[in-house]
Amino acid sequence: MAMAKIGKMLATLAVLAAAFLVVSASAESKARIVRLSQVQGTVQIDRAAGDGFDKAFINLPVIEGSKLKTGKDGRAEVEFEDGSALRLAPDSEVDFTRLALGDDGQKLSAVQLVSGTVYANLHPKKSGNKTGGQFQLNFANESISVAEAAHFRVELDGAGKATVAVFKGKLSATAPSGRFEVAEKHSATIDLTKDDLAKNDSARKDAFVIAKNYEAEPSDAWDRQQTDYHDRYASTGGSGISSPYGYGMSDLNYYGSFMNVAGYGNVWQPYFIGADWSPFQDGGWAFYPGAGYMWVSGYPWGWMPYNYGNWAFAPGFGWVWQPGYYNPWYGNSWYGIPQVVNPPVRTKVPTPPVRGHQTVMVGLGLATNPATGAPHRLTINPGSAGFGVPRGSVRHLDRVAKTMERTSRPVVVATAPPVPTTATPTGFGTSPSSPSMRGGTSTGMAPMGAPHRSSAPSPRPH
Repeated sequence: MAMAKIGKMLATLAVLAAAFLVVSASAESKARIVRLSQVQGTVQIDRAAGDGFDKAFINLPVIEGSKLKTGKDGRAEVEFEDGSALRLAPDSEVDFTRLALGDDGQKLSAVQLVSGTVYANLHPKKSGNKTGGQFQLNFANESISVAEAAHFRVELDGAGKATVAVFKGKLSATAPSGRFEVAEKHSATIDLTKDDLAKNDSARKDAFVIAKNYEAEPSDAWDRQQTDYHDRYASTGGSGISSPYGYGMSDLNYYGSFMNVAGYGNVWQPYFIGADWSPFQDGGWAFYPGAGYMWVSGYPWGWMPYNYGNWAFAPGFGWVWQPGYYNPWYGNSWYGIPQVVNPPVRTKVPTPPVRGHQTVMVGLGLATNPATGAPHRLTINPGSAGFGVPRGSVRHLDRVAKTMERTSRPVVVATAPPVPTTATPTGFGTSPSSPSMRGGTSTGMAPMGAPHRSSAPSPRPH
């Protein structure tokens, strides 16, 4: 019931935000911000601020005009407002050419695949009789449109070939050679060098070939692991949130829990906080054109609690987040700092820098990107609030939190084995199963022992 109440509030938020952001009945608004929700290894972002590519961190906002690329050991995920995700495999680059709202509040997204491989897991939500958002993935002279739920992969070969594999749903692809449908569990191989020559039916068949299967790729297991994480934790506790502004719910359910506090209502609180912990002590300021400096939380769950509702200090409980309305806009700037209720006297709420474009760190700053070869054991310290804990890396994080509550000591845990950046494809058809959040390798708590910080990822940015 408590989570249903959140759902109603966020549903109201969708209406209010759409009404506020659409600048006129006939013009589309550019005021959309989506989330860089996962980074591993080498990942860089161009925030369209004129400074080129810079190191990317989790929770950085992604706006229209942003560019994202991964290195040989890098992976990244961008989460959209409806919980849909776009994932970049190693050695990939994308441009976010369109992130807009239509005149009816419809979310209009267009992404250009420059190089490499991307995965898209899309499930646009409808509002009443209105259709869901529109998503378009472009590469070379081709365009893929997605109007309904779909999960697919696109690989762009530098030699002039592209491969589209559909795991779930179906796609509509448009090319100079014509328009084609790609069904579930099918793939399409596109010869990009023949696009301009496809003037007749025979040439079209040569340029665009449909197969009733697809070949596995090295990053399929990672994509599947991330999908399992979202599917499992988005539904934890029967949240029932269907708002188009409900992104980040998976992280809230994994890194903390909801509870009812007298006088404060239904609130959320992260695990592993201490009496001195503050939600504003770790993070950074990142500059964006047209908005100025935006606050970026250093915590892996730090998206929704900094863009909606209030942070309140409840005596006997500490800091809690109260879900509420979308509240990032102040004048012409977007600071991403929510309202603060009943703060202790010494609470310091960060303020943005007055000049410059450089990223400015606060406290521990922004968490370093975990590498795919991360240690198999991790030390979680009291008061860390999950800082530096890769999402989904520890099974039963709630049980680990209860142990720390009893002992008030650091806890050493085993982590899930990382999915390697390179793997051997296993032929055609659905790729083989691998350990995921639903089962497989046991990743529960390790035996208690002397804490050893050397096994934990460095909490400070390089």
